[in-house]
This record gives sequence, C-alpha cells and structure tokens, in this order.
Amino acid sequence: MRRRCRVACVLLAGLWAHDALAYRPFDGTDAAVAEPGVFEIELGPAQYQQIGPDGALFAPDVVFNYGLSERWELVLQGSLTRSLQAEASGVALTGNGLFLKGMLREGSLQEKLGPSIATEFGFLLPDISADAPSGTGGAVSVIVSQRWAALTAHLNASVALTRQQRADIAFSAIVEGPNEWRVRPVAELFYEHDYGGIETRSALVGAIWRIRENVSVDVGLRGGWVNDQPLKEVRAGLTFAFGGSR
Repeated sequence: MRRRCRVACVLLAGLWAHDALAYRPFDGTDAAVAEPGVFEIELGPAQYQQIGPDGALFAPDVVFNYGLSERWELVLQGSLTRSLQAEASGVALTGNGLFLKGMLREGSLQEKLGPSIATEFGFLLPDISADAPSGTGGAVSVIVSQRWAALTAHLNASVALTRQQRADIAFSAIVEGPNEWRVRPVAELFYEHDYGGIETRSALVGAIWRIRENVSVDVGLRGGWVNDQPLKEVRAGLTFAFGGSR
C-alpha cells in the first residue's frame, strides 16, 4: 500500500504543469482564447509517462475550453490515470482543474501588432484516488506570445499552491515553426520546482499537423528529470473546435 501511494504521488507530481495550462502537446500554453460560443476540446486518447522505473497511462487526457466572451474562456480538465506497476490497481481521476483564461493584451496571435499577453487562474481540484488522496489548490499564470513569419514563441510563468498545500513555481518556453506550414515542428523547455522537494526539468520535441482551420493533430516526445529520476513521455492527440460562428 505504501509503495502504491509513493508511486502515485511521484507520478502526479511530475504532471503538475498539465493542471494549470493547456496547449497540445505542451506543458505551457499560448496567449489566445477560444472565440465566443466556441467549444475547443484538447484530447489525448492514450499517453504514456515513465518516471524512473514507474510508468503510467493517461487514457484519456482531456481539456475543455469554452469561449465566454471576446477576451475570456472557461477551462475544465482532467485525466483518467492508471499506474502500470504490478502492485497498483484501479484508475484515478487526476489533474482536475477549473480555470479562467483571459486576454490582457491582444497582439500578434490576434493579428495585431506586438506581443499577445494572457493570464490563467483557477482551482486545482482534488484528485480522485484511494491511493493518493489530495486537497484543493490554486494556480495563476502569465503567458506572453509573439508570432513572426519564421516562428512563434510562447513564454509561461506560473505560481501555485498544490493540492498538498505546498508552494510551486513553473516556467515554460515554447517555439513553433512557421504558422503557415500545414505541419510545423515544435519544441519546449520546461522547469518546475515544488517546494515539497520535487524538481522537474524537461525538453519536448514534436510536431503539429493542421488538418483544417479547427482541427489539428499533434505528437510530442518529452524527456528530462524529476529530481534524480529520468522522465520519459510520449504524447499524441487531437484538438478540434465547434460552435459559435463556425
């Protein structure tokens, strides 16, 4: 029982970034919101993560975004998680969160001059798991994005009170290839420090294939370290939107 609790806690700690930010296949996000009345769904049907010898499957990992107004969207998210260790059993609902994301400044992502700046804040809702009970936390983030002809960059900075009532900070830098390309390469550097004694450093490489204006497919390979344990992750998913004036 103690082994299962330790495995679950370590795996979930490595996933904090998914709780507050969302833009497939990254840990960070972009300074943009869904259009009013539009539903945007970010779906990872089955994603694999391994920290040290301990693996877990997230099937599915889902983020629902809904455009409330020209500058605000509502974000609801969570994952069904299964530990792949022989001594673990059952599934858990993890990474649950409810957030508001708002534009502080419209910029190049909105086809205007200068950087786009957004904020995202809300609640880290309790994980539903008999092996790793948790409380409620909160997070606030600032996102700055800039698009040029040759590339798009997104910088993220976040502070949080985790579900275990510990302070946490996270930073992310994302670079994407030319937005005009149907298939564009992407990369991300990520750092997180949980003041309970967990430090995560990682890098991701991948690609986003824009099938239509409102449908994209993504894939990403992430590697790094959680304290002294190697981190390996495979991400693949789909983002699609409907509603509004589409």
